[in-house]
Amino acid sequence: MTPASTGASTSVDAVTAVPPTSSAASVSETRMSPGGPGYRRMSLALFLAGVATFALLYSTQALLPLISGDYAVSASDASWTVAAATGGLALFVLPMSALSERFGRRTVMTASLAVAVTLGLLVPFAPSLGALVVLRALQGAALAGLPASATAYLAEEVTPKALVTAIGLFVAGNSVGGMSGRVITGWVAQEWGWRVAVGVIGVVAVACAVAFRLLLPAPRHFRAGSLRPGVLVRTVREHLSNPLLRRLYAIGALFMTVFGGVYTVIGYRLTSAPFSLPQGIVGSIFLVYLVGTVSASAAGRLVGRLGRRGALYAGGGTTAAGLVLSLAESLPVVLLGLVLITAGFFAGHAVASSAVGKTATVGRAQASALYQSAYYVGSSVGSTVGAVAFHAGGWGGTVAVGLVAVAGVAGITLAGTRAAARAGVVRAAA
Repeated sequence: MTPASTGASTSVDAVTAVPPTSSAASVSETRMSPGGPGYRRMSLALFLAGVATFALLYSTQALLPLISGDYAVSASDASWTVAAATGGLALFVLPMSALSERFGRRTVMTASLAVAVTLGLLVPFAPSLGALVVLRALQGAALAGLPASATAYLAEEVTPKALVTAIGLFVAGNSVGGMSGRVITGWVAQEWGWRVAVGVIGVVAVACAVAFRLLLPAPRHFRAGSLRPGVLVRTVREHLSNPLLRRLYAIGALFMTVFGGVYTVIGYRLTSAPFSLPQGIVGSIFLVYLVGTVSASAAGRLVGRLGRRGALYAGGGTTAAGLVLSLAESLPVVLLGLVLITAGFFAGHAVASSAVGKTATVGRAQASALYQSAYYVGSSVGSTVGAVAFHAGGWGGTVAVGLVAVAGVAGITLAGTRAAARAGVVRAAA
């Protein structure tokens, strides 16, 4: 196994896996693993970073009915407060990943969180929907430094065997952040309005950002590279020419299309007849994110049992079953549907994102950035198209969008299965 394939640092300019005097064995010994020095601090730090990222990124999602009422706009207009944030992240994640190659993963993640939490404290004072959308877009752009840098940090600093589990914990932090942000905002908004609610999330994110910086161990395997645009373009082109990476990027985007659409619109459905739930209860519905915490953390075991493609089939099938159940007019059945959608999504996301880290042996930050870009483009598309579909055809329209996306996941995974089978036949004949 080459040093690059063990997760050693890569750069935009060149790959420098380890110093020439270091052996592969000594590099492996200095990487973090469960039970080893620094692993618990690293896991908690990135978990908190995930909490802050998703709490900020989706801070307005559970509040869309209130934002619609405050600004007197439609659901599709209000959904831009979510789409702008995820779109800003999608646009800037690749440039931010290049900065992390030059200035370091921990430095970029710290700066990104600092800017994002500062903007989060300004969001409650937005005088108009347009101003709110602009602030959310800037906040998403700032948060772009987290996802790809975190994945690259883990690929460099954690042993290969522990990589899926470590990324699963980071994704689990995302689910906790998404859940807690929505639950907190739901109950706070019910008493004091949506502006106070998003302000509270900003304060929580500040605490997470400070703890993250204090806890995260200094990188030991990072090697800085240059920022030459030509090299960056060449690295990106190489990743996009890899059929497996292209499939993984598409799968991440499609999974997030389902998730973004469902959770952007669900508040409108549950606050309307026949459910007519109060805002606090609607916010508490997002407790189902805890299921995502479990399924993301268990992704490594799922891959070990079913293989990567089998785990993706399982995640897609679970998501599709949840979408169908959510069509019911019974609240318990709808909740069960949300549980299955959440479990399937987070499992599929953890499997696909970790596979990107393992597949790319050079330019890992750019490979992860491309995945994150596709993933958040899927979120923006899902939140916007899901809201439009809801406006046109009710909840059934949003579910139809989700089922089409899940069918895409299944089709792409099947194409990968067939490609692997053909490659096996060629190797056997050689």
